[in-house]
Amino acid sequence: MEAVLSQPVLVLNRLWQAVNIVAARRAFALLAQGHAKVVYHSDEDFRIFNMMDWVDFSMSNPSLEEGDFVRTVSHRIRLPRVILLGVFDRLPCKDLKLTRNNIFERDKERCQYCNKTFERKDLNLDHVIPRHYGGKTTWENVVCSCIKCNTRKANRLPHEAKMRLLRKPVKPKWRPVISIVLGKSRHEEWKHFLDVAYWNVELKE
Repeated sequence: MEAVLSQPVLVLNRLWQAVNIVAARRAFALLAQGHAKVVYHSDEDFRIFNMMDWVDFSMSNPSLEEGDFVRTVSHRIRLPRVILLGVFDRLPCKDLKLTRNNIFERDKERCQYCNKTFERKDLNLDHVIPRHYGGKTTWENVVCSCIKCNTRKANRLPHEAKMRLLRKPVKPKWRPVISIVLGKSRHEEWKHFLDVAYWNVELKE
């Protein structure tokens, strides 16, 4: 029971935007208090259930595998995968993290010196102004670079290596949906509410 109640549940705000992930235990508490409803996806359609309707729906659909339900004295209740908050309509105030994946996404997996596209495993990050020149690890000074160009530039300024940047690096205007690590806990039912997760270790000086 403890393991089941610890399973992750995606939380949507009133505008159907993903804002958090909580344990099933917390999700059931929000449902019982009337602060949220279950979102259930079936046959390309979404259905909304309050707590009592969800209990009835669970009882009318008993074919659940172990781990997909919690058992009470008289009921087997299906685990919700997505819940919708009734009043909260904001997004968390999270700034976009400076991560390796976010740099690659901003630069479209394209080396900013030779203009060729690579798989992410074949890319490096380059400090336009090298660190020994005082260059910082910022959105405005880090770009996607292939290994060959990164080696050629070494610890020099672009003009010293007779290289040119494709474009001036800037901080992207897009924002993350939810600032959490999804890892392997992502459920199929979440894909309609999540675009892309870019959650890696934030780059530090």
